[in-house]
Amino acid sequence: MINQKNINNKKEFNLSRFVVILMAVTCGATVANLYFIQPLLSQVTKAFNVSESGAGFVVTLTQIGYALGLFFFVPLGDMKERRSLIIKMLLFVAAALLTVAFSPNYYVLLIASFFVGFTTIIPQLIVPFAAQLARPSERGKIIGTVMSGLLIGILLSRTFSGIVGQAFGWRTVYIIAGILMLLFVIFIKYLMPLSIPTSKLSYKELIFSIGGIVKRERVLREAAVNGALMFGSFSIFWTSLIFLLQSSIYKMGTREAGLFGLIGVVGASAAPVIGRLADKKSPEFVVGIGVLLSTVAYIIFFFLGYKLLGLIVGVILLDLGNQTGQVSNQARIQALGDEARSRINTVFMVSYFLGGASGSYLASISFQYSGWTGVCVVGIVFQLVAILFHFGVYRRK
Repeated sequence: MINQKNINNKKEFNLSRFVVILMAVTCGATVANLYFIQPLLSQVTKAFNVSESGAGFVVTLTQIGYALGLFFFVPLGDMKERRSLIIKMLLFVAAALLTVAFSPNYYVLLIASFFVGFTTIIPQLIVPFAAQLARPSERGKIIGTVMSGLLIGILLSRTFSGIVGQAFGWRTVYIIAGILMLLFVIFIKYLMPLSIPTSKLSYKELIFSIGGIVKRERVLREAAVNGALMFGSFSIFWTSLIFLLQSSIYKMGTREAGLFGLIGVVGASAAPVIGRLADKKSPEFVVGIGVLLSTVAYIIFFFLGYKLLGLIVGVILLDLGNQTGQVSNQARIQALGDEARSRINTVFMVSYFLGGASGSYLASISFQYSGWTGVCVVGIVFQLVAILFHFGVYRRK
């Protein structure tokens, strides 16, 4: 499947479609762990007798855990063999998921949810590996394919948890997820290729080198800020959606919230096309398209969010905009070089999910005190700041 001779200096390799699909499926199956909770928040409020903001804090802690896991674990991809590292993380996340499933109280749920995020860093070990193996002329397309698996996993996770949670309760979702992670240990061990480390630095040197990379790479700083704002607005919508749907306006529940994930797949499926556009044009140009699409989505949510058609159109545009931004930002940063690829991805994704954690927290508070209008205002503010940075601050020479 892969000729690993000279992978380090990128002279010869053959990245097969099978390996790309395997990477995409693995990304989707593992990243789903971060999002199962969102359609289940109304059940969590009842199970532990907490407020909407209290339930939303579970999402926030999961994303904070993910950001910290990215910082401490993903840089290891530059110095360790990735397949064995992925297997270890799968075992840890399986334990965390099963702890969530059997949480006896709200505080155990919070701690276990943090560790679900902390250990679900597998996709961010895979994306740099795919970028390393891809030819420069195809890097955008390859990243787009892998990222499409990741975003489809995010969206279908909500569909899965919504349907299963409605039928069997929220705990069943996490039992199934834990078992699935154990099955993926087998898949990865026998189907995923070995990687070759690209750095001889110690772990301490790797961590301390991250600051220098941020200072040196302007493109990375731009992508990190944009990613934080875009994913922040994305998380604002998806965290608050269940509260809108169960309100007197829609009178829907967990299952319907999950089904909205299927609508978002329309946007996710465009990822390979986005990647090819980034190869032909420039990733920076395509990021701008993503920013505008997400902004239009929130304008639609603000004016037409109480109508089902408006909500559906907005979901498609928001997911398409977020996917456009993420794939193009990944194409930008993964073109910066091989040696520090995992650390570069660490910086981008830590910023990305800190933005997501902020969005989730603000969404639950905004809905509790200002309803859907407050949620839309916060989302629009995130998007306006993204516009300001992309078309204003970062356009300066």
